[in-house]
Amino acid sequence: MIAIGLLFVRLLCDYFKSRRQLEAEILVLRHQLNVLRQRAPRRVHLRWADRALFIWLYRRCPRVLDAITIVRPETVVRWHRAGFAAYWRWKSRSFGGIDKEVRELIRRITATT
Repeated sequence: MIAIGLLFVRLLCDYFKSRRQLEAEILVLRHQLNVLRQRAPRRVHLRWADRALFIWLYRRCPRVLDAITIVRPETVVRWHRAGFAAYWRWKSRSFGGIDKEVRELIRRITATT
């Protein structure tokens, strides 16, 4: 339901965009699809011409950057898992072990028993 609402809001925002912005966004999205179709089984590597097109469109209409995303869903899941792994690694880090005084106290207690 939220996705439909967001789609409707974006549609309204697109209504107020200039024709030049909409055409640039459509061109970027079509080019993005062509790049993904050419390199679907492998990792996406942009050629010089691809980058030049994106730079040219960005310079003409900076808002077009919102439409450029060349990321596969598996990549997002991998980033998410790596983020959680980094968080729990940070959360479970050690703080330098036991103080010298505590070690001596443990040795004294174990020696007397």
